[in-house]
Amino acid sequence: MSKGKRYTQEFKTEAVKQITDRGYSVAEVSERLGISTKTLYHWRSQLSDEPKRVQSSDERLKIAKLEAELKRVKEERDILKKAAVDSSEQRNSYTKILVCMRTFDETYKTHIYPRRERFSL
Repeated sequence: MSKGKRYTQEFKTEAVKQITDRGYSVAEVSERLGISTKTLYHWRSQLSDEPKRVQSSDERLKIAKLEAELKRVKEERDILKKAAVDSSEQRNSYTKILVCMRTFDETYKTHIYPRRERFSL
């Protein structure tokens, strides 16, 4: 009694690469190669158990620099947000003063009393 077809390690690796590297679907590859999807999923899980690639020191250094830059940019953004809120509150407080002094009409956003004209000598 036979246990089924035997495939070489190279064949399995190439089949899995078609899924992972080339972007084909499991169904496409299994149909093209004449193997079941279950077998292909099994091969993929077996081959992914290989040790993961360790990051080099250059990559770790680049990540650290990018994280530091991200932190700095976020701080700048927060400062600018706060400055924008503060300046809008100042404008609103100026408007409130004019309303309290009854020299500003909120419905039309204009001064009720016209400005005095200056006389030139």
